Amino acid sequence: MNKKETHKLKGRYMKKALLFPGQGSQMVGMGRELAENFASARAVFDEVDNALSEKLSALMFSGSQETLTLTENAQPAIMATSIAALRVMQSEFGFDVAKQASFVAGHSLGEYSALCAAGVLGLTETARLLRVRGLAMQRAVPAGGGAMAALIGVSRAVAEEIAAAAADDEVCSVANDNADGQVVISGTRTAIERSLTIAKDKGAKRALMLEVSAPFHCALMAPAAGVMADALSAATFNAPCVPIVTNVTAKAESNPQILRELLVDQVTGMVRWRESMEYLAEQGVTRVLEIGAGKVLSGLMKRCAPEVETMNVGTPADLEAFASVE
Repeated sequence: MNKKETHKLKGRYMKKALLFPGQGSQMVGMGRELAENFASARAVFDEVDNALSEKLSALMFSGSQETLTLTENAQPAIMATSIAALRVMQSEFGFDVAKQASFVAGHSLGEYSALCAAGVLGLTETARLLRVRGLAMQRAVPAGGGAMAALIGVSRAVAEEIAAAAADDEVCSVANDNADGQVVISGTRTAIERSLTIAKDKGAKRALMLEVSAPFHCALMAPAAGVMADALSAATFNAPCVPIVTNVTAKAESNPQILRELLVDQVTGMVRWRESMEYLAEQGVTRVLEIGAGKVLSGLMKRCAPEVETMNVGTPADLEAFASVE
């Protein structure tokens, strides 16, 4: 057996997890090369366009970055790119999620992509749910009323202390525990502004406001959680072909009804990404494939569990690299 064949054999039998990115990964041009090169990818974008009764793909491929960044557009667009890349992996390279992945996970909206990848939700339903979710989250708080900030160089425990000190009877809490030393807080704008000074006093290397359209994953999103409870109650949830490591619990879940309930909790709850990645490593995962736009999750995995190999699969070039090791 030659070196290449040995490498491919190693890749096939490594314990793998699929990761799906969240908001912030959107960029004009995302998915365009996939659509130009693969019929299976074009079929995904066509189905999403039909589900939303508009040409979201045109906005993704050559539209305005400002319009694409709107939450109602970014969420289904990021999901569509992820599922398009996955469908190419399946149709062109024979990848079987049920047989070749041990877990799937997604960051915030990426959890919907993960559920679609695992067969819990159909693509059309996923796109429609994300459009509802994006609109509901955007409308939950008046423009300018909320904000988010990244705290660099502090642990989640210290970030929680900072948020509590900054709250002053307003909403301020940890939204994303992404990795050691990378925590995001969310709440009312005045509380988040107060947190910047407090964070420096608490030893943060940096504390900076994020350019976001709403304060995600905090109690201010309660109206959106109500909207999603209604929308999700009417959705069809199937049993997953592989377990989903959920944002809310940072553990694997396969019960469709519990997965439905956790998506509601996720709207106001913390994204426990650091713990989720540590969980994957503890379960023996040795390689993660970040499916879709960007490389944010691969970077976070290297900080959470540096022994786990990472690979990005979002462009034709990425797919060729994937094929060489699978």
